[in-house]
Amino acid sequence: MRRENRMVLDDVSLCVGKGDFLAITGPNGGGKTTLMRIILGLLKPSAGSVKYFENGHSTSAQPKFGYLPQKNTIDSHFPISVEETVASGLMMEKADDKDSLVSETLRLIGMEDLRRRPIGQLSGGQLQRTLFGRAIIRRPDILVLDEPLSYIDKRFEARLYEIIKELSTHTTILLVSHELSSIASMANRHIIIDRTLTECHAAHHYIPPVCE
Repeated sequence: MRRENRMVLDDVSLCVGKGDFLAITGPNGGGKTTLMRIILGLLKPSAGSVKYFENGHSTSAQPKFGYLPQKNTIDSHFPISVEETVASGLMMEKADDKDSLVSETLRLIGMEDLRRRPIGQLSGGQLQRTLFGRAIIRRPDILVLDEPLSYIDKRFEARLYEIIKELSTHTTILLVSHELSSIASMANRHIIIDRTLTECHAAHHYIPPVCE
C-alpha cells in the first residue's frame, strides 16, 4: 500500500475469524490506522484485495462495522450535539427504536446528562466516550477501535474495560494501540504492524483463526 509515493504497508496478509479479538500494536507511522481503514473499506489497497466471508462463502456484502477513529480526525467545532453524534452511528440502519437505542447508549457511556451539549464544549475524554458510543450503537458485527484509551479519563477507564469485555463475547474486535494495555490483554491474538505484519504466537493468547 503506497500513499504519497511512500510504502506504508508491504506484503500484508491477514485473516480475521468471527469472534476474534485482535490487539494491533506497532510504532507511529507503521501503518496500523491505514490497515484498519483498508479493512473498513475507507481506503482502497494499491495491490491485493479485501474479502469478506459469510458461512464459509465469499460475499460482496460488507459486515456491519462500528468504528472509533483517532480523536484528532474529528472536527470538534462541527455544530452537533452529543446525542446527535451518537445517533449518527445509526445512519445506515432502519431502526424503529432509534430513540431508545440512543438513550441506552448514552447511559452505557455515562453521557446522558450531557446529551444536548455541543461536542465543541466537551473535554477530550467526554468526546472520546461520545465517539465510542457512536461506534457501538448499531451493535456491529466487527468493532474497530483506534487508540480507544486516548484522552479517556481514569474514572471511565475501568468502565470502558467492562464494556469492551462484554462486547467481545459476541463481537469481533480489532483494537489498535501503541502498546499493549489492560484492554489488549483481553485479546486472543496479537498483531504487530511496522510496514509489514507479524503475528505473535505466544501460547497464552494465541488461538488460530478459523478462516475459509
